[in-house]
Amino acid sequence: QVHVVESGGGLVQPGGSLNLSCAASGRIVSINSMGWFRQAPGKQRELVAVITSGGSTDYADAVKGRFTISGDNAKNTVSLQMNSLKPEDTAVYYCNGRIWSGGLRSDDYWGQGTQVTVSS
Repeated sequence: QVHVVESGGGLVQPGGSLNLSCAASGRIVSINSMGWFRQAPGKQRELVAVITSGGSTDYADAVKGRFTISGDNAKNTVSLQMNSLKPEDTAVYYCNGRIWSGGLRSDDYWGQGTQVTVSS
């Protein structure tokens, strides 16, 4: 069993900053990547940022230059520093881990989601 738990989020004014954290635990042999997705009301879930175990990162165009993803392989954690937040960043943010537990393949595990609201 693998658990993915997020923390952080909340209400912030436009232009402000927030930091999201995520930790994976349980039966983990290795982690291929960890990342953040978000889903706004009435929209599909979309990738925000991802980091591989080797340290490669990728970002959605909408957040490039404003968000920074970082990870700690030893602790199985990932963080998302969000700066210069805009109202359109408002969404539920989900942490994702692509994790190998020793089976035939790696699987995707999701956190419960944390609300980020950007509003004055």
